[in-house]
Order: sequence, then C-alpha cells, then structure tokens
Amino acid sequence: MSSAAETPVAEKRYIEALNEGMATAIEEDERVIVLGIDVGAGGGIFRVTRGLFERFGPERVIDAPIAEMGYVGAAVGAAMTGLRPIVEIMFMDFVGVCLDPILNQAAKLRYMTAGALEIPVVFRMQTGAGKAAGAQHSQSLEAWFAHVPGLKVVLPATVADARDLLLASVRDPNPVVFIENRRLYGSKGDIDADPLPLGKARVARAGDQVTVVTYGQMLRVCLAAAEEGDADLEVIDLRSLVPLDWETIIASVRKTGRLLIVHEAVQDFGAGAEIAARISTELFDELRTPVRRIGAPSVPMPFSPDLEKALMPTSKAVSSAADALVAEG
Repeated sequence: MSSAAETPVAEKRYIEALNEGMATAIEEDERVIVLGIDVGAGGGIFRVTRGLFERFGPERVIDAPIAEMGYVGAAVGAAMTGLRPIVEIMFMDFVGVCLDPILNQAAKLRYMTAGALEIPVVFRMQTGAGKAAGAQHSQSLEAWFAHVPGLKVVLPATVADARDLLLASVRDPNPVVFIENRRLYGSKGDIDADPLPLGKARVARAGDQVTVVTYGQMLRVCLAAAEEGDADLEVIDLRSLVPLDWETIIASVRKTGRLLIVHEAVQDFGAGAEIAARISTELFDELRTPVRRIGAPSVPMPFSPDLEKALMPTSKAVSSAADALVAEG
C-alpha cells in the first residue's frame, strides 16, 4: 500500500490554483474578503473567482461598481480596520485610475504610523500582451510598483506558486501587488503542500554558462530557449521583485560569469535595469561579459497580432543572446 507521500497529485490549471488560494485564505481567516468588479456571482471577467460567491456569500465576496478608485480606497480603509482584503483590478492597465490609495495610502501608512497600522491588502491584477488586446489592455507595469517603498511585488510563474504565493501574500502584514499574466491562466501543473515565503527565487533550470533571470510568463520562454540554443543556461525564476532574492542571483552569476535578464515589460527603465546595475557594480570583476537585457521596445503594444508578436521577447531571441554572451568571452 502506498504512503500518502506517494499519492499522485492531480494537475491543476493556474487559474484553479488562484481560486484555491483565495478559498483557502477565506476559510482559514474570517478577516479575508474578496472585492472587485464582477468577482461575485459573475465569477470575474477571467473566471478566477468562479464559485467563491456561492460558497462564501456576499459578505465575503463583494461585487463592486466600475469605480476602481472607490473600491480600492475602500479596501485600504478596510485593511486599516483589521480586515484582509483581496482586491481584483480587472486589467493592470486600469490601475492608473486608482493609484492614490495604493501609492499614497497603502504603501505609506505603516511607516507613517510607526507600525501602529498594518495594511494587509492584496491587489490582484492581470498583465501582459499576446492576446491582441491593444495598447490599453496589454501593459506590464510591475516596475512602477517595485519603485515605491512599502509595496511588495509578486509575480508567480507556475501553478504551484500561483496558489502558494497568493496565500503568503494574504498572510503578509504589508500591501502586496500580486501580478498574474493572463497567458498563464490555462497552464497546468501540480500544487505544493505548503506556501512559500515571499522573496525567495527558484533555480528553474541549472546550468553553467549563462545566468538568465526572469519572472512570470517569460519563464516559459526562457526554459524553451535553454533547449534551443548551444549555451548552457541557468534559469532563475524571481517569483517576486520586492523582496528581490539577490543572494540567489549573485550566487548564480558568480558561477556562470554572465547575466541575461528577460522580461516582457518595456526594456527602458524596467526591472532589468536595476538588476543589471547592481550586478554590474557588485560583481564587476567576476563578470566575463557585460550584462545584457531583453524586453519589449518602448512603443505602445499594437492591436495587430502579427505586430504584437514581433515586439515580444521570444525563445529564439533569448537563446541567440545567450549564445552571443558565450561567444564574447
């Protein structure tokens, strides 16, 4: 008879893992609520909250009007009074209309009250291009939030991390911007037993020649690149930008002597620039080649599927860049 540890774990979709994470959070803590547009009976525009309204009722899963500033502000106020809201912002592009409660209230109040107030709110938002949704529904704006002291920024790339990091975010006493790439919603994988701490990267593929640092949807692209090119890539999934696991990055770059950073967001002023700057400073004498970045060009994402595809980082671009780094030195 097989032990419980040997029992196969059924695969789940990324979207199901997010749903399970929210359900678990609601069950284990009576302070957790879910709030957003159509998250209730409608199950959310992407169906991430499907079934939660029927299971937990309208006091725990709350439909909000199409007024992001209002309900995001209400969520921050609710967190100040002791609740732990999970807020869904339909598209990351829409966050511009509700930045004040996130940047000037949630991110600042714990500091400004010397810790007297905790703001345990999770801002869930989906991001990314690749669905021909046009310039106003395809942006990756994670660097905005990573630049603001007081916010944590989490970007799960796998099914297991979708659930585990969401639970860790809900349990955290700080405001967390939780970013989901909608192209991952249908991906499948296993669920781990225990949630992970925030701020711990994962070596998704070990290698000796080039360190490739990435997160979110680009993890799949970089893992594919590792099978296509000649260079032996060590692929690191950051999981979060804040906290950022510098120890894992530095240890890998010390081993390979080369660093390639890949993100779907616009390359100019992106998260990769901060990583490149710090590694270039701290490991200058250990780098065999200059650090290289790959991101989208600094233009609005076009509606045309062919033009959109031409602007997004590909596995071919990653493998070619990695091979070039090896050839350089």
